[in-house]
This record gives sequence, structure tokens and C-alpha cells, in this order.
Amino acid sequence: MKACIIQPHYSTDFSESDALFQWEMDAMDACDASMDLIVLPESCDTPALAHTREQFEASHFKYCPPLLKKACETAKRCDAVLFINMARETSTGLRNATYAINRMGEVVGYYDKEHLTAGEEFKMAKDASYTYQSGEPTVIEIDGVRYGFLTCYDFYFYENFARIARKNVDVIIGCSHQRSDLHSALETMSKFCAYNTNAYVVRASVSMDEHSDIGGASMIVSPRGDVLINMGSRVGMECVEFDPHEKYYKPAGFGNPLSAHYEYIEKGRRPWKYRPAGSAIVEPDDHMPYPRICAHRGFNTVAPENSMAAFGAAIALGAEEIEFDLWYTKDGEIVSIHDDRLDRVSNGTGHVFDYTYEELLQFDFGVKFGEEFKGLKILKFEQILQKFACHCIMNIHIKTRGNACEYDPVLLDKIVALIDKYDCRKHVYFMCGNDHFLRLAQERYPDIIRCCGAGDDRFGIVDRAIRYGCKKVQLFMDGYSQEMIDKAHENGIRCNYFYCDDAAQAQKMLDMGVDTVLTNDYQRIAYALKKA
Repeated sequence: MKACIIQPHYSTDFSESDALFQWEMDAMDACDASMDLIVLPESCDTPALAHTREQFEASHFKYCPPLLKKACETAKRCDAVLFINMARETSTGLRNATYAINRMGEVVGYYDKEHLTAGEEFKMAKDASYTYQSGEPTVIEIDGVRYGFLTCYDFYFYENFARIARKNVDVIIGCSHQRSDLHSALETMSKFCAYNTNAYVVRASVSMDEHSDIGGASMIVSPRGDVLINMGSRVGMECVEFDPHEKYYKPAGFGNPLSAHYEYIEKGRRPWKYRPAGSAIVEPDDHMPYPRICAHRGFNTVAPENSMAAFGAAIALGAEEIEFDLWYTKDGEIVSIHDDRLDRVSNGTGHVFDYTYEELLQFDFGVKFGEEFKGLKILKFEQILQKFACHCIMNIHIKTRGNACEYDPVLLDKIVALIDKYDCRKHVYFMCGNDHFLRLAQERYPDIIRCCGAGDDRFGIVDRAIRYGCKKVQLFMDGYSQEMIDKAHENGIRCNYFYCDDAAQAQKMLDMGVDTVLTNDYQRIAYALKKA
């Protein structure tokens, strides 16, 4: 296979777009029949930096049709497989896509970039909806060659390489920009990718300047990690021949049979040592749609409140959120219980914070709900995270000894350390009615979403939420009004409603604009509202 990589000049001056677009068209005209594979960089339909969404969209709609037409003509004329990256229109918006074109000039598939930058998603409003769903790596087979894909930002997510490797791809197409990385770093990444996937990496980028040592570095790397071409910042095209089916095998540990590097790694993989993963992972809080139903203290009409059984039942039935309460023990452990006293939910008496964790384990937290739950122990916060981190949104009610008392920052630090241990900052928020806690959390961990609770001023909750930069409020059943809901929304604040076990009332709250309804009877309320 003779592969050609094309590296255009790039400009931050949007007024140069026409000239850069014409260069791309001329470059495809310069391709010839000796080439089997032609790869162009990312965002060919935006050949100069788009500073606004309007510029991006104008550039796409102006340049994409002629570029795609030229790409198809080039592939057919040269009897080559061609990959070009541009936006593509879908029912959910414009996606960053690599188009796969076969030797007959037909588009035979797409790769939609899996990791969009914040600028792409929020500033340029490119469609990212599909990136919050699980799925298999894209593989397109053409003429017996299996192509995998990485686009720009994708190259930084090394944990994905093992998934691609298991698809037994021959060539990874990397339509990229990576405009801020050094040539040496880009070469390291590409070599690492090729070695870990046992595939050739064919990466096409853009030259920031012919004298620059950042960006550019269009290259082809073998499965051994050998760099066959690295264009540095040269503008133009370069070709090299290689056998796409050639693989690199090494001993799977000293003295063992030969295998691909990723196969050797798979034999010793410990997935629980890494970030949460799998099909159970849900969208983070700032992306998950509304309205939502939150299982208050879990599905606590079928299992004891704040228990693994209650949380598991709710999540298994599809609860977007669970709510639970956190107190602290005498020895500083973080445990889940609503009341400050043990009497209602256990066979113990007295305040939870007057016992050590080991002492609390002597009490039964299930028998008062029913004999079938006899023997349940009080839950640590960490046990909840171990099982359910990132499998739902967690509404974490921080309990305090009154709404005016100060909250120990050491306890807050401990709670956040556990959240970080299970990598779920984006899947949790703190709910509290204590102003001191809200202020403390705002100062120490401003990125963790805060929900303002009723406290001692239920009807002033929205003003307090604004004061403490809260993104949510939790309205109380006898402390809300339409005006409060409207004012919250006008200030970008979401509204929870605590609580509702009546389907008609829950529907009324949603009709008023409430975003999340908390309920003790998850299945019945969720079924009624979602059916409606």
C-alpha cells in the first residue's frame, strides 16, 4: 500500500479561508494513480480558525459540498481509498466526522469523533449527544483492510487504545489538528498508539507555520513504533509504502510465546483499578436531560431507606437520581442515615455522632423495616460509591447539627476525597440548608454543584441559592410558589421538589416547571410520569 498524507497550511485569520480551501482542492488534484490511500486533516471544511459558531457554520456550508465532491472524484480517479474530515449533518446537529471513501468514489462510512473539546461542544455547538452513549469502536473494512479511527483530541485518551486493539484493525486513520503540541510529543503519542494497537497510524494534520515546532507533524508510524514519515511543519504531501497487514509480535513476558502487546497487557489487566467504566455509566449531571425522578433515600417503600437494597432497586429500575443523607460518626467516618438519632431506623438509641463506626455496626438497620432485612448494617458513604459511582446522579444531603452551626472543613475534605477516589465529581451534587456549609463548599470546591435546601427560610431559598452560587434549589412541599420556580429558572437554577408520592401532584409539579421530583415510591411515580 502506498499511502499519501496531505498537510495544508493553517491560519488563524478567517479571511484566508478561500485561499486555504483552494489549496486543499489543488492538493487533491495533485494526487495520482500510484496512491492507494490518501488522508487529509481534521476540519477541512474549516481551513482557517473559526472564531464563532456563525463562522464555523458558514465555512462548513460553503466548503463542505465542493470538498466532498472533489474527494469522491479524487478517490475514483486515483483508484484509491480516501479519508477526509469535515462536519456532517445529522438529525441532532453537525458532527465532527471522518468520511471514508472507497476506490469507486463512494462514501462507505463515517467516524464521528468520540471526544469533543469543550470549544467544539459549547462554543461551536457541534453535536455531542452520541458521545454520552456507550458503543463499540468504529471499524470500516475496505478491500480487506480494517480501518480504525482517532480524531485529534481522541489521541489523548489512551484507555481507548485497548478497545480499538481488540477490533484487530490494520490502520488507524488520524485526521487531526492538535495545534498546541510539540512535534516530539505528537510523535510520542503516535508511536505509543501504534505499538499499543498493533496497527499503522496514518496521521494528517495542519502546519501552523513552516518554522514552527508545534502542530503539524503529519506522520505514518508502524506497529513496531518506527516512524516512516514525519512531515514536521512542511506544507504539502508525502508518501510511503507499507504492508497494512504487517503486525509486530513480541514475547508475552520474558520467555513466553509471541503475542501482540495489547494481548500481553490483557492477561494481567485489573479493570477495577481504573476509572469507572461500562455500559452502566450514565451522563453527568450537567448533560443528563430533565425532568428527572429522584429516588428519595432510595426506593424506600420496598427496602429500608439509605440501604444498598433501596439504592440498587431504584437504579435497576432506571432512576436518574438517588438521594441519600450523610452524617459523621464520633471517629470521623462518613455514614448514610437521615436522622441524627438511631431510634427510628435501627435497634439502637442516641445520636449517630456519639458512636464510633465500629460501635454502630452492633446495631441492626433493617429489622424495623421488616424481618426479611434483619441484619443490615449502617452504610459508609464509600460503600455507596463503590457500587454505584457514575451509575446515577447522587443528590447528597449533607446533614448538620442545625442550620446555623458551622460545618467542619475536615469532614467536607474527607467527603470530596471519597468522591474523587471514585471519579464521580460530575455525577454528584451537595444538598444542604445550612448557609455555612453552602459558603464553605463554594469556597473550597466551587466546581461541585450545590443545591440550596430550605433551611430556616423556605420562601427565601432562591435568593440564598443565588447568593451562594448554587445551580439547584430543593423546594419543600409547603414552601414553594410559581414565582419562586420562575425566578430560579431566570437565574439558571434548576428546581427539585421534596417530596411527592402522589402521581397527580407530581405531574402538577412538573407542569409548574419543577425539574426533579423526589419520591419515596420510585416505581409507581416514575411509571406514571414517564407513561404520561
